[in-house]
Amino acid sequence: MPPILSAQALAKRYGTAPLFQNISFTVSEHDRIGLIGPNGSGKSTLLEILHDRVLPDEGEVAIRKRARLNCVLQISEFAAGATVRSVMESALELAKVPESERSTRMGQTLGRAGFTDLETPTAALSGGWRKRLAIAEALIQKPDVLLLDEPTNHLDLAGIDWLETLLQNASFAYVVVSHDRYFLENVASRVFELSRVYEDGLLQVEGNYSTFLEKKEEYLHAQGKRQDALANRVHIEREWLRRGPKARATKAKARIDKAHAMIGELAELNARTRTATAKIDFSATHRQSKQLAALDGVTYTIGGRTLFKDLNFTVTAGMRVGLVGPNGSGKTTLLRLLRGDIEPTRGNIRLADALRIVYFDQSRELDPDTTLRRALAPDSDSVIYQDRVIHVAAWAARFLFTGEQLNQPVKRLSGGERARVLIAQLMLQPADLLLLDEPTNDLDIPTLEILEESLLEYRGALVLVTHDRFMLDRVSTIVLGLDGAGGAEQFADYSQWEDWQRGSKSREAEEVARATATPPASAVEGTQAGTARKKLSYKEAREFAAIEKSIAEAELEVQAKLAALGDPSVVSDAALLRSICAEMEAAQKSVDELYARWAELEKKQL
Repeated sequence: MPPILSAQALAKRYGTAPLFQNISFTVSEHDRIGLIGPNGSGKSTLLEILHDRVLPDEGEVAIRKRARLNCVLQISEFAAGATVRSVMESALELAKVPESERSTRMGQTLGRAGFTDLETPTAALSGGWRKRLAIAEALIQKPDVLLLDEPTNHLDLAGIDWLETLLQNASFAYVVVSHDRYFLENVASRVFELSRVYEDGLLQVEGNYSTFLEKKEEYLHAQGKRQDALANRVHIEREWLRRGPKARATKAKARIDKAHAMIGELAELNARTRTATAKIDFSATHRQSKQLAALDGVTYTIGGRTLFKDLNFTVTAGMRVGLVGPNGSGKTTLLRLLRGDIEPTRGNIRLADALRIVYFDQSRELDPDTTLRRALAPDSDSVIYQDRVIHVAAWAARFLFTGEQLNQPVKRLSGGERARVLIAQLMLQPADLLLLDEPTNDLDIPTLEILEESLLEYRGALVLVTHDRFMLDRVSTIVLGLDGAGGAEQFADYSQWEDWQRGSKSREAEEVARATATPPASAVEGTQAGTARKKLSYKEAREFAAIEKSIAEAELEVQAKLAALGDPSVVSDAALLRSICAEMEAAQKSVDELYARWAELEKKQL
C-alpha cells in the first residue's frame, strides 16, 4: 500500500537564512513518528506545511486520495463563546459525519477524554483541559494521520499518561513534535531529528528514543572522523597549492579543482557542525544557614476546596524538591505561599532572615513590545553577572541570540526563545531559594540538558514544578506529591512517587471490586467509617462496574432501530417511521447519558 503522506525535497526560509532544505520522508499506515530538533529548526513550520497551512518554498507534499490529516497546534484556541459541545459539533460537521453517528461518536470521544459537562465554556477550561479538548476535536474526525505540536505542554502528569495510552493504542499514524524524552520513549517507533548538523538536514531512525540516541552518536562519530580525515587532506592540498602548481597539465588542473572542492566541502561541514548551546548558570548567595523555609501545619482552602491540609515540610540548603501532582492540586499555590504572595488559611510559614527568593513564573509575562535588548538589559547596554560587567550582545550570545535580534520586539520570539530570556533574567539575581514553575515548556532537548546540569550544580535550594519526568528523575533529591484532595506525601525520588501512584490506583481498583461483591447489610454498615475516604460510594461502585455492559446494550438498541429504518415496510408507513425515529432518538439519548455518567464516575475514582 502506498504511503499516506509523502514529503519530497521540502525547503523553507524566512529572510536570508533557510530553516531547512531538501527534506524528504514518508508517513505510512500505523507510523508513530517523534519529531525533534533545536529551537528554531522549523519543526512547527514543517507540521504546518504537511497540513497545508504554510506553503514550502521548494518541494511538495503528496497525500493519498481521501486521506484525512488533522493537526493539534501548540496553542489551543477556540471560537469566542464556544462550549465543549459546540467545538465537537463543529468538528463533526467539518468531517461530514452522518447525523445518525454523531451522538455516539461524541459520547465515546469525550468520555474517553474525561469530559463530563458538555456545556462548559472553553474559556473556563484550564490549559490542560483545553489541550485535551483540542486533541478530542481532532480525534472525533477519525484522522488517518494526526499531527501533534508539543501536545504535553500544559498537561499534568495524569494528562500525559492519558495521552501516552491513547497514542500507544492508536489505529491512525501520527507525527508528534515533543521535547519530553520519556514521552518520546513511550510513543515513538520512528524518531526524526530536524537539524542542520546532518548532511540531509534530517536524521531518520527506526526505533524508540533510546535507539535514536545510539544511532545519532554513531552518525556524529562517523561524521567527526570524516571531518578529521578531510581536514588532513585539505591541509596537504593547501600546502601543495602554496607551491604554485601549473594548471597547464591535465592532471595538475584536475588536482587543483579537486583541492578547491575539498576545501569547500570542509567549510560546509565545519559550518554545519558548529553548534552553540545556551550557557545557563544560576548564582547562589553565600548564606551559611541550613534551614531556609519551614511549613508548619499549613492548610490552604480556596472556594470551599482544600488543596492541602496540615502540611509539614522543611526546605534546607542544597535541597532540590520536585513538586508533583495533578492540575489544580496546588503546586503553583504552594510556590506563591513560599514567596509570600498569599497567606495560608491555617498554619505558619517561617522563612530564614533576609532570604533571597527568585521565582520563574510559568505564565512567562514579558512585555511583547519591548525589544530583546531591553528585555535582557533593562537599564543600559550591559549587565552585571557574578560581579562582572558583560555587554548585552555578549550576554545575548550566551542564550543563542544574534546581534541582529537585539532590536526585534519580544513578540517575534518563539516560546523557547522567550523561556531563555526569562532564564537570563533569573541568572542576574543571586538566590538562596529558586522557585521554578514549569521552566521546561518549549525548551529544546539540548537546552533542557544544559538547564539540568545548571540545576545540579546550583548550590542553593530549589523547588521545581515540571511535567518533564526525565528532569524530575534526574534533578530532584526529594519529591513532594500533592493529591489535590488535601493530602501530601514525601518520596525519595520521582520513580518512587510513580510506583506509589500505580499502587494507589491498584488499591482503589481492589476496593471497587470488593464493593461490587454484594456484602451483607451488616458488613456494609460496619465498614462505613473505614471506607469514608473512598472516592466512589458503594452504590456508585456498583453502578460503575455495570455501566460498560449497559452502554453495550444501549448501543445494540440504537443499531436495531437504525436497521429498522432501512426496512422498506417501515419507510412506506409514515406513522411507523415517525415512531421508530422517536425510539431511535430516545435510545441515542440513553447512550449519550450513559457515556457522560461513565466519564463522571471514572473521573471521580481517579
